[in-house]
Amino acid sequence: MKPVFAAKTHDHAACVADALGEAETLCQARGVKLTPLRRAVLELVWDSHRPVGAYDILDQLSKQRGRVAPPTVYRTLDFLLANGLVHRIESLNAFVGCSVGPDVPHSGSFLICTDCGRAAELNDNRIAAAVNLTLQGSGFRPDRHTIEVAGRCADCAAGPEAE
Repeated sequence: MKPVFAAKTHDHAACVADALGEAETLCQARGVKLTPLRRAVLELVWDSHRPVGAYDILDQLSKQRGRVAPPTVYRTLDFLLANGLVHRIESLNAFVGCSVGPDVPHSGSFLICTDCGRAAELNDNRIAAAVNLTLQGSGFRPDRHTIEVAGRCADCAAGPEAE
């Protein structure tokens, strides 16, 4: 299996630009607006590969734009979630950008490094298939599922000698 976490040397600015470009295209195709506020929140979510909480987003926005009310941030995050542009990491009550693509049907499966705080989204349909197979015959019908695995990324597991 190839590494799922971005290399430390990857071009993160290109990563963010790609995500914003995809969001523009998707919103235009769906006839919804990627307003300047929605774009700013999405950019803050993509600012690193670490999950970011709503109040951290609120703090950053307030520094950029002046006072912003919490409901504004939550409504914006709801829009981004509904359009598949971000995912919510339930265990951290935080958000990450969708790296698989909003038009690709998938369930949220994430690896979360407990050392550096980065998160990586897995795009493997076998995970959802295993969950569905396990539930078969149970009578339970999931609306969605999110799988989160906490551990150490390859960089952190290798220790300081890897740097």
